[in-house]
Amino acid sequence: MALRARDIIRECRVLAAFTEEPGFTTRTFLSPPMHGVHGHLRGWMTRLGLQVHIDAAGNLRGRRPASFGDAPTLFIGSHLDSVPRAGAFDGVLGVVLGLALVDLIGPAPLPFAIEVVGFSEEEGVRFSVPFIGSRAMAGTVDEDLLARSDSQGVTVREAIRAFGLDPERIGEVGVNGPAVGYLEFHIEQGPVLDGLGLSVGLVDAIVGLTRGELHFAGRANHAGTTPMTGRRDAAAGAAEWILEVERQGRLVPGLVATVGRIDTTPGATNVIAGDCRCSLDVRHVDDRQRTEAVGSLLAAAERIASARRLTVAWDARLDQPAVSMDSGLVQALERAVEQSGLAPHHMASGAGHDAMIMAQRMRSAMLFLRSPGGISHHPAESVLEDDVAAALQVGRAMVLTLAERHG
Repeated sequence: MALRARDIIRECRVLAAFTEEPGFTTRTFLSPPMHGVHGHLRGWMTRLGLQVHIDAAGNLRGRRPASFGDAPTLFIGSHLDSVPRAGAFDGVLGVVLGLALVDLIGPAPLPFAIEVVGFSEEEGVRFSVPFIGSRAMAGTVDEDLLARSDSQGVTVREAIRAFGLDPERIGEVGVNGPAVGYLEFHIEQGPVLDGLGLSVGLVDAIVGLTRGELHFAGRANHAGTTPMTGRRDAAAGAAEWILEVERQGRLVPGLVATVGRIDTTPGATNVIAGDCRCSLDVRHVDDRQRTEAVGSLLAAAERIASARRLTVAWDARLDQPAVSMDSGLVQALERAVEQSGLAPHHMASGAGHDAMIMAQRMRSAMLFLRSPGGISHHPAESVLEDDVAAALQVGRAMVLTLAERHG
């Protein structure tokens, strides 16, 4: 098991080298480096005897047929894209672990098929909307999403076509047959398991997420000749509001609120900012508390803008409800953890994952692996070899448990 764990970690680091930015791992939806990732993993899938194809959303899919007759499918997957200057394990680890699990099971007869999926997009970097790959498999990609543009004016539809795929076949991506469920291995991306000294954790629910952009508008003017009392500084208004986001985020237990991007116009040193656009990301496992927090933050933006003679507009980009994992699959995963000699620990995920989209279509469950130091979305992101070995052992026990139930 230890040798397999080393192989998994090595494979993740190999895949990290397929990047848009030399020296860092940056890989957005259907960017050219994704061809390299697909080619590398496709070779491995073929050697395992899987039936391999890339669907119209750019998802890489390798299928191990059931041992007999028509049977449901167990889907195992995660995403292959990354945030800018990412680590080597977010998303990719779940795909590589899935393939290693198929390899470990070998030719053993199973009453269901296993399909390992590498989703084309989860992070929402290129088009400011996440989960394009899993949305396609869940059957929820619509015309509005396909028409969405990136910073270069390229639409999702055009990006799919440029990658050599047919966007008109996006409706064929969805899962239509019976499913055992969806299982996702993923690094925690936080400090909880590391603080508890645990290798793995069972995800009971994934937090709800609100994401959008605020636009503060004032008036640009000369920085040297405009008195402080006469200014309508959009950047100053945004700065005051950002501190209010932090203040309110600390008041509600379990709430996190983040402004991660700020853009000012005209963006010159000697010009007062006439416009300032700020991202907003709000998360909570309780949708009511999340919605109330967003409402409070938008009201604060209105108050600040009015006091500073600015205007403010809100552009909602995402309103993703919290999602509970399937209790039956979580119980089966808990049993697999115990059979592997590990202590089960239940937790909520503070990050969004493909599992919350797949849960719209089928029963879903997630197993977290410890993130040393709680570091993720950063080149220093890492995993421990023993934890990877433990996750692989849990995965094998999970497949055997499900096989008993479906036999």
